[in-house]
Amino acid sequence: MSAVDAGSVIDHASTASGPDEVSRRLEALPASTYVWRLVILLSLGGCFEIYDLFFTGYIAPGLARSGLMTTTTQAFFGFSGIGAFVAATFAGLFIGTFCLGFLADRFGRKAIFTYSLLFYSAASVVMACQTTPEGLLLWRFIAGIGIGIEVVTIDTYITELVPSRIRGRAFAINQAVMLSAVPIVAALSWWLVPLSPYGVDGWRWVVLIGAAASMVIWVLRLYVPESPLWLARQGRAREADRIIRTLEDAAGVAAAPPAAAVTTAPARAATRSPGYAELFRPPYASLVVLFMIFNLCQAFGVYGFANWVPALLVEKGINVTKSLQYSFIIAFAYPLAPLLASTFADRFERKWIICGAAAAIAVFGMAFSQFTAPALLIASGVLVTGANMTLSYAYHAYQTEVFPTAIRARAAGLVYSMSRLSATFSGFIVAFMLKEAGVGGVFGLITAAMVIVIVAIGIWGPAVRGKPLDA
Repeated sequence: MSAVDAGSVIDHASTASGPDEVSRRLEALPASTYVWRLVILLSLGGCFEIYDLFFTGYIAPGLARSGLMTTTTQAFFGFSGIGAFVAATFAGLFIGTFCLGFLADRFGRKAIFTYSLLFYSAASVVMACQTTPEGLLLWRFIAGIGIGIEVVTIDTYITELVPSRIRGRAFAINQAVMLSAVPIVAALSWWLVPLSPYGVDGWRWVVLIGAAASMVIWVLRLYVPESPLWLARQGRAREADRIIRTLEDAAGVAAAPPAAAVTTAPARAATRSPGYAELFRPPYASLVVLFMIFNLCQAFGVYGFANWVPALLVEKGINVTKSLQYSFIIAFAYPLAPLLASTFADRFERKWIICGAAAAIAVFGMAFSQFTAPALLIASGVLVTGANMTLSYAYHAYQTEVFPTAIRARAAGLVYSMSRLSATFSGFIVAFMLKEAGVGGVFGLITAAMVIVIVAIGIWGPAVRGKPLDA
Protein backbone atom coordinates (compact mmCIF):
# COMPACT_ATOMS: atom_id res chain seq x y z
CA MET A 1 0.00 0.00 0.00
CA SER A 2 1.40 3.43 -0.94
CA ALA A 3 1.85 6.28 1.54
CA VAL A 4 -1.07 8.08 -0.11
CA ASP A 5 -3.33 5.03 0.23
CA ALA A 6 -2.34 4.51 3.86
CA GLY A 7 -3.07 8.14 4.62
CA SER A 8 -6.47 7.79 2.96
CA VAL A 9 -7.38 4.85 5.21
CA ILE A 10 -6.47 6.78 8.35
CA ASP A 11 -8.15 9.92 7.10
CA HIS A 12 -11.38 8.11 6.37
CA ALA A 13 -11.39 6.26 9.66
CA SER A 14 -11.09 9.61 11.41
CA THR A 15 -13.77 11.24 9.28
CA ALA A 16 -16.26 8.35 9.36
CA SER A 17 -15.90 8.15 13.12
CA GLY A 18 -15.34 11.79 14.10
CA PRO A 19 -17.55 13.25 16.85
CA ASP A 20 -20.06 14.83 14.44
CA GLU A 21 -20.37 11.70 12.33
CA VAL A 22 -20.67 9.43 15.37
CA SER A 23 -23.45 11.66 16.71
CA ARG A 24 -25.24 11.46 13.34
CA ARG A 25 -24.95 7.68 13.17
CA LEU A 26 -26.14 7.26 16.77
CA GLU A 27 -29.11 9.50 16.05
CA ALA A 28 -30.07 7.36 13.04
CA LEU A 29 -30.16 4.14 15.08
CA PRO A 30 -33.55 2.50 15.69
CA ALA A 31 -34.41 1.15 19.14
CA SER A 32 -32.69 -2.24 18.85
CA THR A 33 -32.66 -5.04 21.40
CA TYR A 34 -28.91 -4.49 21.80
CA VAL A 35 -29.33 -0.82 22.77
CA TRP A 36 -31.98 -1.73 25.35
CA ARG A 37 -29.71 -4.47 26.70
CA LEU A 38 -26.95 -1.91 27.23
CA VAL A 39 -29.39 0.38 29.06
CA ILE A 40 -30.43 -2.52 31.30
CA LEU A 41 -26.82 -3.56 32.03
CA LEU A 42 -25.81 -0.01 32.96
CA SER A 43 -28.94 0.26 35.09
CA LEU A 44 -28.15 -2.98 36.90
CA GLY A 45 -24.78 -1.51 37.80
CA GLY A 46 -26.62 1.56 39.07
CA CYS A 47 -28.79 -0.61 41.35
CA PHE A 48 -25.92 -0.80 43.83
CA GLU A 49 -25.54 2.97 43.80
CA ILE A 50 -29.26 3.36 44.60
CA TYR A 51 -29.11 0.65 47.27
CA ASP A 52 -26.18 2.39 48.93
CA LEU A 53 -27.78 5.82 48.64
CA PHE A 54 -31.24 4.88 49.90
CA PHE A 55 -30.25 2.80 52.88
CA THR A 56 -29.35 6.19 54.40
CA GLY A 57 -32.98 6.63 55.44
CA TYR A 58 -33.93 3.01 55.99
CA ILE A 59 -31.18 2.17 58.48
CA ALA A 60 -31.70 5.43 60.41
CA PRO A 61 -33.98 3.83 63.04
CA GLY A 62 -31.34 1.09 63.48
CA LEU A 63 -28.57 3.66 64.00
CA ALA A 64 -30.72 5.30 66.67
CA ARG A 65 -31.57 1.92 68.22
CA SER A 66 -27.89 0.94 68.44
CA GLY A 67 -27.03 4.22 70.19
CA LEU A 68 -24.65 5.45 67.47
CA MET A 69 -27.00 8.22 66.31
CA THR A 70 -30.06 10.05 67.66
CA THR A 71 -33.17 11.07 65.69
CA THR A 72 -32.81 14.78 66.56
CA THR A 73 -30.22 16.89 68.35
CA GLN A 74 -30.32 19.99 70.53
CA ALA A 75 -27.93 21.93 68.28
CA PHE A 76 -28.72 22.75 64.64
CA PHE A 77 -25.42 21.23 63.43
CA GLY A 78 -25.58 18.34 65.84
CA PHE A 79 -23.14 15.63 64.74
CA SER A 80 -24.70 12.92 66.85
CA GLY A 81 -28.02 12.87 64.99
CA ILE A 82 -29.40 11.21 61.88
CA GLY A 83 -29.17 14.60 60.17
CA ALA A 84 -25.38 14.36 60.42
CA PHE A 85 -25.42 10.90 58.79
CA VAL A 86 -27.52 12.28 55.92
CA ALA A 87 -25.19 15.29 55.71
CA ALA A 88 -22.06 13.10 55.60
CA THR A 89 -23.59 11.10 52.74
CA PHE A 90 -24.33 14.15 50.64
CA ALA A 91 -21.14 15.99 51.51
CA GLY A 92 -19.31 13.04 49.96
CA LEU A 93 -21.67 13.10 46.99
CA PHE A 94 -20.91 16.81 46.55
CA ILE A 95 -17.15 16.18 46.44
CA GLY A 96 -17.65 13.29 44.00
CA THR A 97 -19.83 15.23 41.57
CA PHE A 98 -18.28 18.70 41.89
CA CYS A 99 -14.58 17.87 42.14
CA LEU A 100 -14.34 14.52 40.38
CA GLY A 101 -17.02 14.61 37.67
CA PHE A 102 -14.25 15.35 35.15
CA LEU A 103 -12.80 11.84 35.61
CA ALA A 104 -15.35 10.30 33.21
CA ASP A 105 -14.43 12.95 30.60
CA ARG A 106 -10.73 12.19 31.03
CA PHE A 107 -10.57 8.42 31.51
CA GLY A 108 -13.77 7.25 29.85
CA ARG A 109 -17.26 6.25 30.94
CA LYS A 110 -16.58 2.52 31.28
CA ALA A 111 -13.54 2.73 33.57
CA ILE A 112 -15.12 5.20 35.97
CA PHE A 113 -18.43 3.30 35.94
CA THR A 114 -16.54 0.23 37.20
CA TYR A 115 -14.01 1.60 39.65
CA SER A 116 -16.20 4.17 41.39
CA LEU A 117 -18.64 1.38 42.31
CA LEU A 118 -15.86 -0.75 43.75
CA PHE A 119 -14.54 2.26 45.66
CA TYR A 120 -17.79 3.11 47.44
CA SER A 121 -18.63 -0.55 48.08
CA ALA A 122 -15.29 -1.03 49.87
CA ALA A 123 -15.87 2.17 51.88
CA SER A 124 -19.32 0.90 52.90
CA VAL A 125 -17.82 -2.34 54.21
CA VAL A 126 -15.43 -0.34 56.41
CA MET A 127 -18.32 1.89 57.55
CA ALA A 128 -20.34 -1.15 58.63
CA CYS A 129 -17.51 -2.08 61.03
CA GLN A 130 -17.42 1.29 62.82
CA THR A 131 -18.34 1.59 66.51
CA THR A 132 -18.12 5.36 67.01
CA PRO A 133 -20.19 8.20 65.49
CA GLU A 134 -17.00 9.84 64.19
CA GLY A 135 -15.86 6.71 62.35
CA LEU A 136 -19.33 6.11 60.99
CA LEU A 137 -19.60 9.64 59.57
CA LEU A 138 -16.07 9.62 58.13
CA TRP A 139 -16.54 6.41 56.17
CA ARG A 140 -20.03 7.39 55.06
CA PHE A 141 -18.50 10.58 53.66
CA ILE A 142 -15.81 8.57 51.82
CA ALA A 143 -18.41 6.19 50.37
CA GLY A 144 -20.45 9.20 49.24
CA ILE A 145 -17.54 10.42 47.10
CA GLY A 146 -17.64 7.21 45.05
CA ILE A 147 -21.43 7.30 44.72
CA GLY A 148 -21.25 10.90 43.46
CA ILE A 149 -18.84 9.95 40.66
CA GLU A 150 -21.00 6.95 39.68
CA VAL A 151 -24.25 8.94 39.38
CA VAL A 152 -22.85 11.38 36.81
CA THR A 153 -21.06 8.66 34.85
CA ILE A 154 -24.16 6.49 34.33
CA ASP A 155 -26.26 9.47 33.20
CA THR A 156 -23.58 10.53 30.71
CA TYR A 157 -23.07 6.96 29.51
CA ILE A 158 -26.74 6.38 28.66
CA THR A 159 -27.13 9.79 27.04
CA GLU A 160 -24.31 8.92 24.63
CA LEU A 161 -25.62 5.47 23.67
CA VAL A 162 -29.28 6.26 22.96
CA PRO A 163 -30.81 8.37 20.14
CA SER A 164 -32.84 11.40 21.23
CA ARG A 165 -36.24 10.09 20.14
CA ILE A 166 -36.11 7.29 22.76
CA ARG A 167 -33.84 8.92 25.34
CA GLY A 168 -36.67 9.84 27.69
CA ARG A 169 -37.93 6.26 27.68
CA ALA A 170 -34.38 4.97 28.16
CA PHE A 171 -33.91 7.11 31.26
CA ALA A 172 -37.32 6.12 32.61
CA ILE A 173 -36.44 2.44 32.24
CA ASN A 174 -32.96 3.11 33.64
CA GLN A 175 -34.51 4.66 36.73
CA ALA A 176 -37.08 1.85 37.04
CA VAL A 177 -34.35 -0.80 37.01
CA MET A 178 -32.03 1.11 39.34
CA LEU A 179 -34.82 1.97 41.76
CA SER A 180 -35.88 -1.66 42.03
CA ALA A 181 -33.12 -1.70 44.66
CA VAL A 182 -35.25 0.51 46.94
CA PRO A 183 -37.93 -2.12 47.80
CA ILE A 184 -35.09 -4.57 48.35
CA VAL A 185 -33.26 -2.34 50.82
CA ALA A 186 -36.60 -1.42 52.43
CA ALA A 187 -37.52 -5.10 52.86
CA LEU A 188 -34.09 -6.00 54.27
CA SER A 189 -34.29 -3.03 56.66
CA TRP A 190 -37.80 -3.96 57.78
CA TRP A 191 -36.58 -7.49 58.46
CA LEU A 192 -33.08 -6.89 59.86
CA VAL A 193 -32.93 -3.42 61.45
CA PRO A 194 -35.06 -4.35 64.52
CA LEU A 195 -32.88 -7.46 65.05
CA SER A 196 -29.25 -8.34 65.80
CA PRO A 197 -28.52 -11.60 63.92
CA TYR A 198 -25.48 -13.41 65.41
CA GLY A 199 -25.00 -10.47 67.76
CA VAL A 200 -24.39 -7.99 64.91
CA ASP A 201 -26.66 -4.93 64.57
CA GLY A 202 -29.23 -5.40 61.81
CA TRP A 203 -28.29 -2.14 60.07
CA ARG A 204 -24.75 -3.48 59.59
CA TRP A 205 -26.12 -6.53 57.77
CA VAL A 206 -28.10 -4.27 55.43
CA VAL A 207 -24.92 -2.37 54.48
CA LEU A 208 -22.77 -5.49 54.06
CA ILE A 209 -25.33 -7.33 51.89
CA GLY A 210 -25.33 -4.50 49.35
CA ALA A 211 -21.54 -4.27 49.28
CA ALA A 212 -21.17 -8.02 48.74
CA ALA A 213 -23.71 -8.08 45.90
CA SER A 214 -21.93 -5.23 44.09
CA MET A 215 -19.13 -7.58 43.04
CA VAL A 216 -21.37 -8.59 40.12
CA ILE A 217 -20.13 -5.40 38.43
CA TRP A 218 -17.05 -7.29 37.24
CA VAL A 219 -19.38 -9.44 35.15
CA LEU A 220 -21.46 -6.52 33.85
CA ARG A 221 -18.44 -4.54 32.65
CA LEU A 222 -17.49 -7.33 30.22
CA TYR A 223 -20.64 -6.67 28.17
CA VAL A 224 -20.70 -2.85 28.13
CA PRO A 225 -18.67 -0.96 25.48
CA GLU A 226 -17.04 2.41 25.91
CA SER A 227 -19.02 5.44 24.74
CA PRO A 228 -18.26 5.89 21.00
CA LEU A 229 -18.82 9.65 21.31
CA TRP A 230 -16.19 9.86 24.05
CA LEU A 231 -13.76 7.75 21.98
CA ALA A 232 -14.28 9.99 18.96
CA ARG A 233 -13.58 13.07 21.09
CA GLN A 234 -10.31 11.46 22.17
CA GLY A 235 -9.26 10.93 18.55
CA ARG A 236 -9.70 7.14 18.86
CA ALA A 237 -11.61 6.90 15.59
CA ARG A 238 -11.17 3.20 14.87
CA GLU A 239 -12.48 2.13 18.28
CA ALA A 240 -15.45 4.46 17.94
CA ASP A 241 -16.18 3.13 14.46
CA ARG A 242 -16.04 -0.48 15.66
CA ILE A 243 -18.58 0.17 18.44
CA ILE A 244 -20.90 2.13 16.17
CA ARG A 245 -20.78 -0.69 13.61
CA THR A 246 -21.75 -3.16 16.35
CA LEU A 247 -24.73 -0.96 17.25
CA GLU A 248 -25.69 -0.64 13.56
CA ASP A 249 -25.36 -4.37 12.91
CA ALA A 250 -27.51 -5.17 15.94
CA ALA A 251 -30.15 -2.73 14.68
CA GLY A 252 -30.04 -4.15 11.15
CA VAL A 253 -29.18 -0.85 9.46
CA ALA A 254 -26.62 -0.15 6.75
CA ALA A 255 -23.28 0.80 8.24
CA ALA A 256 -21.02 3.62 7.09
CA PRO A 257 -18.62 2.88 4.18
CA PRO A 258 -15.64 0.70 5.15
CA ALA A 259 -12.60 2.44 6.54
CA ALA A 260 -10.53 1.58 3.45
CA ALA A 261 -12.53 3.93 1.22
CA VAL A 262 -10.58 6.88 -0.10
CA THR A 263 -11.24 10.35 1.23
CA THR A 264 -9.34 13.59 1.29
CA ALA A 265 -10.76 14.86 4.57
CA PRO A 266 -8.14 15.78 7.21
CA ALA A 267 -7.66 13.59 10.27
CA ARG A 268 -9.39 14.70 13.44
CA ALA A 269 -7.33 14.98 16.59
CA ALA A 270 -8.60 14.64 20.13
CA THR A 271 -10.74 17.61 21.16
CA ARG A 272 -9.67 19.63 24.20
CA SER A 273 -12.32 19.85 26.91
CA PRO A 274 -13.07 23.27 28.40
CA GLY A 275 -11.97 23.75 32.02
CA TYR A 276 -14.34 24.53 34.88
CA ALA A 277 -13.74 28.29 34.55
CA GLU A 278 -14.99 28.20 30.94
CA LEU A 279 -18.28 26.67 32.06
CA PHE A 280 -19.14 30.02 33.63
CA ARG A 281 -18.63 31.90 30.36
CA PRO A 282 -20.82 31.92 27.22
CA PRO A 283 -22.19 29.76 25.72
CA TYR A 284 -22.42 27.53 28.81
CA ALA A 285 -22.86 30.00 31.68
CA SER A 286 -26.64 30.50 31.50
CA LEU A 287 -27.32 26.75 31.39
CA VAL A 288 -24.92 26.08 34.25
CA VAL A 289 -26.51 28.74 36.50
CA LEU A 290 -30.05 27.58 35.67
CA PHE A 291 -29.32 23.94 36.50
CA MET A 292 -27.38 24.86 39.64
CA ILE A 293 -30.45 26.69 40.96
CA PHE A 294 -32.69 23.81 39.90
CA ASN A 295 -30.55 21.22 41.67
CA LEU A 296 -30.30 23.26 44.86
CA CYS A 297 -34.10 23.16 45.09
CA GLN A 298 -35.07 19.75 43.68
CA ALA A 299 -32.99 17.95 46.34
CA PHE A 300 -35.36 19.17 49.05
CA GLY A 301 -38.26 17.43 47.34
CA VAL A 302 -36.51 14.18 46.47
CA TYR A 303 -34.25 13.66 49.48
CA GLY A 304 -36.21 15.68 52.02
CA PHE A 305 -38.81 12.92 51.73
CA ALA A 306 -36.87 9.83 50.59
CA ASN A 307 -34.24 9.96 53.35
CA TRP A 308 -36.75 10.73 56.06
CA VAL A 309 -39.78 8.50 55.42
CA PRO A 310 -39.25 6.17 58.41
CA ALA A 311 -38.35 9.10 60.71
CA LEU A 312 -41.36 11.14 59.53
CA LEU A 313 -43.64 8.21 60.24
CA VAL A 314 -42.13 7.72 63.70
CA GLU A 315 -42.68 11.44 64.36
CA LYS A 316 -46.37 10.91 63.55
CA GLY A 317 -46.59 8.37 66.38
CA ILE A 318 -45.94 5.12 64.48
CA ASN A 319 -43.50 2.68 66.07
CA VAL A 320 -40.20 1.73 64.40
CA THR A 321 -41.33 -1.67 63.11
CA LYS A 322 -44.57 -0.28 61.66
CA SER A 323 -42.79 2.72 60.14
CA LEU A 324 -40.38 0.40 58.33
CA GLN A 325 -43.32 -1.74 57.16
CA TYR A 326 -45.12 1.32 55.75
CA SER A 327 -41.86 2.51 54.19
CA PHE A 328 -41.44 -0.87 52.51
CA ILE A 329 -44.90 -0.59 50.91
CA ILE A 330 -44.22 3.00 49.79
CA ALA A 331 -40.88 1.87 48.33
CA PHE A 332 -42.62 -0.08 45.54
CA ALA A 333 -43.48 3.28 43.96
CA TYR A 334 -39.79 3.90 43.28
CA PRO A 335 -39.41 1.48 40.35
CA LEU A 336 -43.07 1.54 39.28
CA ALA A 337 -43.33 5.31 38.78
CA PRO A 338 -40.58 5.66 36.11
CA LEU A 339 -41.83 2.46 34.47
CA LEU A 340 -45.25 4.09 34.06
CA ALA A 341 -43.57 7.31 32.96
CA SER A 342 -41.83 5.44 30.13
CA THR A 343 -45.20 5.39 28.32
CA PHE A 344 -45.15 9.19 27.90
CA ALA A 345 -41.47 10.06 28.48
CA ASP A 346 -40.81 11.08 24.86
CA ARG A 347 -44.25 12.49 24.07
CA PHE A 348 -43.84 15.68 26.06
CA GLU A 349 -41.09 18.24 26.41
CA ARG A 350 -38.78 17.31 29.30
CA LYS A 351 -39.16 20.64 31.08
CA TRP A 352 -42.93 20.32 31.39
CA ILE A 353 -42.67 16.82 32.84
CA ILE A 354 -40.32 18.26 35.47
CA CYS A 355 -42.69 21.12 36.29
CA GLY A 356 -45.72 18.82 36.54
CA ALA A 357 -43.87 16.41 38.83
CA ALA A 358 -42.72 19.28 41.09
CA ALA A 359 -46.31 20.49 41.46
CA ALA A 360 -47.45 16.97 42.35
CA ILE A 361 -44.70 16.67 45.02
CA ALA A 362 -45.98 19.84 46.70
CA VAL A 363 -49.65 18.80 46.64
CA PHE A 364 -49.24 15.18 47.73
CA GLY A 365 -46.57 16.11 50.27
CA MET A 366 -48.90 18.48 52.09
CA ALA A 367 -51.54 15.73 52.08
CA PHE A 368 -49.03 13.32 53.68
CA SER A 369 -48.32 15.84 56.44
CA GLN A 370 -52.05 16.04 57.36
CA PHE A 371 -53.06 12.38 57.30
CA THR A 372 -52.81 9.98 60.25
CA ALA A 373 -54.82 6.97 59.02
CA PRO A 374 -52.43 4.23 57.79
CA ALA A 375 -54.15 3.74 54.41
CA LEU A 376 -54.11 7.48 53.64
CA LEU A 377 -50.53 7.86 54.82
CA ILE A 378 -49.37 5.03 52.59
CA ALA A 379 -51.40 6.28 49.60
CA SER A 380 -50.07 9.84 49.86
CA GLY A 381 -46.55 8.50 50.47
CA VAL A 382 -46.80 6.43 47.28
CA LEU A 383 -47.97 9.49 45.32
CA VAL A 384 -45.18 11.70 46.66
CA THR A 385 -42.64 9.01 45.81
CA GLY A 386 -44.11 8.52 42.34
CA ALA A 387 -43.90 12.26 41.64
CA ASN A 388 -40.33 12.37 42.98
CA MET A 389 -39.21 9.55 40.72
CA THR A 390 -40.91 11.06 37.67
CA LEU A 391 -39.00 14.27 38.39
CA SER A 392 -35.82 12.23 38.88
CA TYR A 393 -35.81 10.32 35.58
CA ALA A 394 -36.67 13.51 33.65
CA TYR A 395 -33.94 15.70 35.10
CA HIS A 396 -31.28 12.99 34.91
CA ALA A 397 -31.85 12.94 31.15
CA TYR A 398 -32.37 16.69 30.85
CA GLN A 399 -29.20 17.89 32.56
CA THR A 400 -26.91 15.66 30.50
CA GLU A 401 -28.41 16.13 27.04
CA VAL A 402 -28.33 19.96 27.22
CA PHE A 403 -24.52 19.96 27.42
CA PRO A 404 -22.15 18.98 24.56
CA THR A 405 -20.13 15.75 24.62
CA ALA A 406 -16.77 17.44 25.30
CA ILE A 407 -17.97 18.74 28.69
CA ARG A 408 -20.98 16.53 29.41
CA ALA A 409 -19.69 14.67 32.46
CA ARG A 410 -17.97 17.62 34.11
CA ALA A 411 -20.83 20.06 33.43
CA ALA A 412 -23.46 17.59 34.63
CA GLY A 413 -21.28 16.84 37.65
CA LEU A 414 -20.91 20.53 38.42
CA VAL A 415 -24.62 21.34 38.33
CA TYR A 416 -25.64 18.06 39.98
CA SER A 417 -23.22 18.74 42.83
CA MET A 418 -25.55 21.54 43.90
CA SER A 419 -28.21 18.96 44.74
CA ARG A 420 -25.61 17.21 46.89
CA LEU A 421 -24.71 20.46 48.62
CA SER A 422 -28.40 21.16 49.16
CA ALA A 423 -29.05 17.66 50.46
CA THR A 424 -26.06 17.96 52.83
CA PHE A 425 -27.68 20.89 54.60
CA SER A 426 -31.21 19.56 54.11
CA GLY A 427 -30.32 16.80 56.58
CA PHE A 428 -29.82 19.41 59.30
CA ILE A 429 -32.65 21.65 58.08
CA VAL A 430 -35.21 18.82 57.95
CA ALA A 431 -34.13 17.62 61.40
CA PHE A 432 -34.56 21.18 62.72
CA MET A 433 -37.95 21.67 61.04
CA LEU A 434 -39.13 18.28 62.28
CA LYS A 435 -38.24 19.27 65.83
CA GLU A 436 -39.64 22.81 65.69
CA ALA A 437 -42.62 22.55 63.29
CA GLY A 438 -43.33 18.84 62.89
CA VAL A 439 -44.06 17.00 59.66
CA GLY A 440 -46.13 19.94 58.35
CA GLY A 441 -43.14 22.25 58.60
CA VAL A 442 -40.98 19.82 56.64
CA PHE A 443 -43.45 19.73 53.77
CA GLY A 444 -43.92 23.50 53.85
CA LEU A 445 -40.20 23.74 53.15
CA ILE A 446 -40.43 21.17 50.35
CA THR A 447 -43.37 23.04 48.75
CA ALA A 448 -41.39 26.31 48.66
CA ALA A 449 -38.49 24.52 46.93
CA MET A 450 -40.83 23.01 44.32
CA VAL A 451 -42.30 26.41 43.48
CA ILE A 452 -38.79 27.68 42.65
CA VAL A 453 -38.21 24.59 40.45
CA ILE A 454 -41.42 25.24 38.50
CA VAL A 455 -40.64 28.92 37.92
CA ALA A 456 -36.97 28.41 36.95
CA ILE A 457 -37.42 25.48 34.57
CA GLY A 458 -40.81 26.63 33.23
CA ILE A 459 -39.47 30.03 32.18
CA TRP A 460 -35.80 29.44 31.33
CA GLY A 461 -35.49 25.71 30.65
CA PRO A 462 -34.46 24.96 27.02
CA ALA A 463 -36.43 22.64 24.75
CA VAL A 464 -34.66 19.35 23.97
CA ARG A 465 -37.32 16.98 22.65
CA GLY A 466 -36.24 15.33 19.38
CA LYS A 467 -32.92 17.20 19.17
CA PRO A 468 -29.69 15.23 18.59
CA LEU A 469 -26.78 15.55 20.98
CA ASP A 470 -24.49 18.56 20.39
CA ALA A 471 -27.25 20.21 18.33
